[in-house]
Amino acid sequence: MRKFRNVIFYVGIIGGFSLLMYWIILQGYKLEDGKDIAVPQATDSQWQDFLTSLIYNLKHPLAILLAQIVTIILVARLFGWICMKLKQPVVIGEMIAGIVLGPSLIGMYFPEFSAALFPKESFGNLQFLSQIGLILFMYIVGMEIDMKILRRKAHDAVVISHASIIMPFVMGLGLAYFLYDQFAPANVQFLSFGLFAGIAMSITAFPVLARIVQERGINKTRLGTIVITCAAADDITAWCILAAVIAIVKAGSLGSAVYTILLAIAYVIVMIKVVRPFLIRIGELNASRESLNKGIVAIFFLVLILSAYATEVIGIHALFGAFIAGAIMPESVKFRNIFIEKVEDVALVLLLPLFFVFTGLRTQIGLINDPYLWKITILIFLVAVIGKFVSSALAAKFVGQSWRDSLAVGALMNTRGLTELVALNIGYDLGVLTPELFSMMVIMALATTFMTGPTLDLIDWIFKRKSKTSIKETSLVEHFKILISFSNPLTGRYLLRLADNLTEKGKDEAQITAMHIVASDKLHHFDTEQLEQEKFQVILDESRQLDRRVTTMFKTSSDIDAEIVDVANDEDSFNLLLVGLGKSIYKGTLLGNVLGFTTRLINPETLVNTVTGKEQLFQSNSFDEGLKQIVAKVKVPVGIFISKSFTSAKRVLIYLQEEQDQYLLDYAERLVRFNEAEVNIVLTNRITKAEEIVSRLKKLELEYPGQIEVLQGESNIKDADLSAYDILILSLDSWKNTFGKKNEATLRTSMLIISAATKR
Repeated sequence: MRKFRNVIFYVGIIGGFSLLMYWIILQGYKLEDGKDIAVPQATDSQWQDFLTSLIYNLKHPLAILLAQIVTIILVARLFGWICMKLKQPVVIGEMIAGIVLGPSLIGMYFPEFSAALFPKESFGNLQFLSQIGLILFMYIVGMEIDMKILRRKAHDAVVISHASIIMPFVMGLGLAYFLYDQFAPANVQFLSFGLFAGIAMSITAFPVLARIVQERGINKTRLGTIVITCAAADDITAWCILAAVIAIVKAGSLGSAVYTILLAIAYVIVMIKVVRPFLIRIGELNASRESLNKGIVAIFFLVLILSAYATEVIGIHALFGAFIAGAIMPESVKFRNIFIEKVEDVALVLLLPLFFVFTGLRTQIGLINDPYLWKITILIFLVAVIGKFVSSALAAKFVGQSWRDSLAVGALMNTRGLTELVALNIGYDLGVLTPELFSMMVIMALATTFMTGPTLDLIDWIFKRKSKTSIKETSLVEHFKILISFSNPLTGRYLLRLADNLTEKGKDEAQITAMHIVASDKLHHFDTEQLEQEKFQVILDESRQLDRRVTTMFKTSSDIDAEIVDVANDEDSFNLLLVGLGKSIYKGTLLGNVLGFTTRLINPETLVNTVTGKEQLFQSNSFDEGLKQIVAKVKVPVGIFISKSFTSAKRVLIYLQEEQDQYLLDYAERLVRFNEAEVNIVLTNRITKAEEIVSRLKKLELEYPGQIEVLQGESNIKDADLSAYDILILSLDSWKNTFGKKNEATLRTSMLIISAATKR
């Protein structure tokens, strides 16, 4: 009755007020009598009216801006993903995306589409939004600079940093002398032109460099500390010089710029001596995420905006103010992380790609249409590389670094990336750089950033050549090394318990390495130690309870799955990789089905796996795409562990379905010998005829009486009561044939799925 009462009430309310609305409209028509009201005249076709209205809406500035943002984000993420797969910084892909969407490619070959998506009248909106993104980005850059490390390593860092600035700066000034007549705008003085050429040659991209150092795992080494500190000092110095150069260019002469520079110095003193203590006090009183309310956040953002506004009014650009606002933030790592998390996603994912495309719209590679112009481009590139690379390497060698580390410092300090584009755009806006020279220097920025990774690889190859060897068969008494890769610390605990069961305690022959990899875009160089401690705390506590020595490995990478493969395949380093079962957030959804189809369609790695037969192992199961690639590419056996509150493998069931599954007997022997486990081995009827397997089983039964029992027959193992066992071990083929379509949540025991080793 209650249900019908609600329906009657709903119909009465909606129907009654609809009738009342209709009556009011009818009465309103009567009020129009005697008034000259213009009524839009309908055309012959209502469909045509609809299309006209739709086209008008599509050309509305807001619609165009939203379409631009969607296109920019999609293209930027696509090229960023491609560069990530090529082990290049994502920023290179975003830079390329900007050039692709600009007149150099889309504008050249699809001019109508380019004009519709990026009309000239929309450039203003795009520029302002990109500038907001840059202000937030520079705020993040300022917060990422660790002043504590800078103070500890100030001596060596300042020597290397300033040497790596002055030499390329002078070389850039000399280059400007030869380029001034042909490439400088008509109304620009040589002083302004030369200073901007010098600053363009001497910039280092601190954020990109920090990501490369993290991803290569050298952030904890002496080299990593030195180069991070040098880049931080370089960034601070370069931005101060750039601010001075901007002041000189706007003033027109060095003498007129003195007042601007003095005002800028006064601004910096106020920020350090007055504003910073105030912010530190607020940070001390609101150190936790819970106490950091919207009012406190508003104070810090007001400081950011006011600082950017002050430097823009002074005449040294708003970006310098944003950088200083970030640098004077409270030094607490946790506090800075909270603010970076609040700003980073909006700045780096939504707004910053707009800057890359806006730069790409200004970059006209088609203007470099003469062999002579390409020679000038190459000359600019060589001056930039020689100036930055050589000066940094020689300075590092002078302060006591080895040749290998010195060359690595030079390669890393030569990274220009986004910071270079910021400086070039400022020069373009001030009218110091012509479109031709701007395009040349954008190419230089792209090339110097791209070459960092290959140059570091070449340096490593020169000083440490690796010899390729094949996988050796490892017996029980040889050095057996297990690599545990985990994302969730609780999963890592279960993996450690399993690895402990598989190896002999108190012996040097066994080694367990626990590895945790963090996405590089989720970590900042100054909070690495704190995050590492949090992730490994559970593992280290468990290792103490097991009385087992564990080696920890903390890494960052833009491609976690590829990094796991590289570590596991490091020659002769590991004999077994243990991972937990991952889940895709899209599994079971329409989007997941679409993504899965497109991935199979266009992914060359999936095609290779299909040809080699490995792809068949993963059909109709819940392995995510990353886990599939790990199993397909890792050369050593991979154990995929599904834990059901695993404690110890005392009662073990091993299922041998095919003759090629006999490698599982090695793990049976390990569990019996090192964990005193009782192992039941189920054989299918096909295997009972395999003489090699039968012979080895008899040998194991004699060697370990009462611990190994052989059971014959298929016996529907997937329907058997597995709760009596601590763990079920089987091969990938057996998993596919027996459990592939069964939900892991319905399993009542832990399961270890092991792949066979492949030859290198």
